[in-house]
This record gives sequence, structure tokens and C-alpha cells, in this order.
Amino acid sequence: MAVPTLKDLLAEGVSGRGVLVRSDFNVPLDGDTITDPGRILASLPTLSALIDAGAKVIITAHLGRPKGEPDPKYSLAPVAERLGQELGRNVQLAGDVVGSDALARAEGLTDGDVLLLENVRFDPRETSKDDAERESLAKALVELVGDDGAFVSDGFGVVHRKQASVYDVAKLLPHYAGTLVEAEVQVLSKLTHEVKRPYAVVLGGSKVSDKLGVIEALAPKVDTLVIGGGMAFTFLAAQGHSVGTSLLQEDQIEVCKDLLDRFGDVIRLPADVVVADKFAADAEAKTVPVDEIPDGWMGLDIGPESVKRFTAVLSGAATIFWNGPSGVFEFEKFSAGTRGVAEAIAATTAGGAFTVVGGGDSAAAVRTLGLPDSDFSHISTGGGASLEYLEGKELPGLKVLES
Repeated sequence: MAVPTLKDLLAEGVSGRGVLVRSDFNVPLDGDTITDPGRILASLPTLSALIDAGAKVIITAHLGRPKGEPDPKYSLAPVAERLGQELGRNVQLAGDVVGSDALARAEGLTDGDVLLLENVRFDPRETSKDDAERESLAKALVELVGDDGAFVSDGFGVVHRKQASVYDVAKLLPHYAGTLVEAEVQVLSKLTHEVKRPYAVVLGGSKVSDKLGVIEALAPKVDTLVIGGGMAFTFLAAQGHSVGTSLLQEDQIEVCKDLLDRFGDVIRLPADVVVADKFAADAEAKTVPVDEIPDGWMGLDIGPESVKRFTAVLSGAATIFWNGPSGVFEFEKFSAGTRGVAEAIAATTAGGAFTVVGGGDSAAAVRTLGLPDSDFSHISTGGGASLEYLEGKELPGLKVLES
């Protein structure tokens, strides 16, 4: 990636300078409790390097999808507390994004201090489609770090978004790729250039429509494309199977038929599924072949025969990209399929394969199921960004760093 990096910024010197860092702290919460701190932990190398070098660090980030106004349930307060624990220092939390409290706190920073601005999506300009509105927020963010400030883009999970704190700020300040963004791009480039074969991609999740772009882009390039999760049922319907009350995108059936016609030699679908009489952790469940799904029942996981077949296919792969769980792993009764696939991928890693977990629900599944991160070559912090990168789309937050 031909862009200036954090290493370049540190070489120029940051002592006494304000540095605005765009991090990705969109962590899952149970009330005020962070259930997976992965994205916070991933931010530490960049933040620690800047702190140690004497920068006045101001962090901007989002959490959830507030509707362009303050919402207590999306406050970054739990993040500030956890980040402070991990950094071993106080992390101030501004009471606003670019208002009077943020300005006052920014002016009071000394070398090595850290200020986290409140959820940037509390300001509607962050996600505005109007260039001028986004630019006005970007200018207010720049004001916080001053004329000799710098911008470090370290939130890979948002680099595919043309948003004020990701894209527009980089046009106004000297800009650099943080350690995390640089590492993520280096890893994903291994999935697009000189890939070691056999190359397998495992896709899951709920909607076929969310993955059409990556299927179209990767199916001609991979040796195996394994499909599980809710999206598998639209493919099964395309094969003529009744899927009961399983998740189904009827408007995508013809699309799936076309994909199967063109890429049937690489696409692998489940052979059996675990069905339930309702969507609940305590639902009655049974395993059936894919051509025997009963009316009124819904598929919530792939079955053991599917895991066996997928494991056999994956065991010979030299490169694997995985995005999306194979079932509703949050319910223990329907977690075996995702666990089986994850363990199969982990086994190939131990055997020398290069394996990438594509962020989002896949990363959450790894941790929920108790598998160590070290079982995989890399766990991405940005599922959506990973998919768009592999589709070959231009990511605004990366493109602007090249300018």
C-alpha cells in the first residue's frame, strides 16, 4: 500500500503535536459490558506508539447506529473505561463530538494524554451524503488538533465508508495509515495476489444479497466455495428443495440458480441441516437431509454430515478466507456447525495453511466458542471492508490516504 504510515509519522516527530486517530471501537455490548474487546485490543499498538512518542492523542470512533443525535445507549463511556485499563492511563471522554467540552479538553491536553471524543455518529454530518456537511465536521475535528496536527487512519472496519472522520479529515491533514490498517491490507493482499492454492472461501451469514458481490468476484478465482448459514437456504431452494420456514430470499432464487449453473464445480452446499420448530435457544431440534426439511420447521445450523464434508474439502487447502457463521452459534444447540467449520479451518492453520477470519460475526463466533485467536493466521477487524476489498471495490478511506 503506497501510503505514508505510522512509522513515517513517528520518524517526523509527534512530541507535543495533536494527532487525531480514527479508531474502530464498534464493540458488542451487553448493557454497559463489552462482550468482545477485540477491536479495542487491536487499536493498542498504534495508540501506545503515539503516546510513548509524546503526542497529544485525540481519538474519534463510533458505536452502533445512533440516528445522528446523542443516545446514551451508544455512548463510548464503556470503551473509554476499558481503553484506559488496557493503556494503563486515564482516557478522558469528551461529553460531545466537537462541541465546547471537546474543545476545552483538547486545549488542556499535555504530551502523552489521551482524549476520546463521544460517538462521532451522534453528529449527523458524519454520515451525510452532502460533501459540504461532512467537510464542516471534518474542519471542526481538525480544529481540535491544531495547525501542526496529523491524522492517523486506524479503523479498518470503516475504511469502506466515505464519512467525515474517515475520508474528509484525511483531505485536510497530513495523513498516515495506522498499524492496524497497514497490517489488514497486507493480509488481504495475500488473498488477491499470488494466492497459495488450493484456495478455499467459506461464506455464511443470513442473506445471499449481502454476499453476491464477493461470490461473483471470488467464484472464478477459488478452488472451493463453501456456503453455509442462512444464505444456504436460498441456494437450496434454487436446487428445488423445500426449506420450510428457513430464512429465504425469494427474489434471489433465480440469481442463485445462475450462480450454481456457472460455478457449480466450486460451490459446496450443506448435505444436512439442524432444523427447529421455532427460533429460540430452547427450541425442539432435529437433524435432517436438505431434501427432507419439514413444513413449519426452520434450519438454524448445518448438520454433522455437512461438517464432515466441508472438513474434508478444507483439509487440503493452502489458503482459506472465512466470513459468516454456519448457523445461529449464539444458541448452544445450534452452534456445532460453526464450531466444526472453525475447528476445520484451525486444523489447516496448524498444518501450515494461511487462514483469514473475515471479521464481524465470524470473529465473534471464534471468541464465543472459546477458540484462541492463535488458531488462525489472522482475524480481521472489518468484515464489510474485507468483503469489499476482495470484491475489488475502491475503499474511500484507503484511496484518500494515497492522495
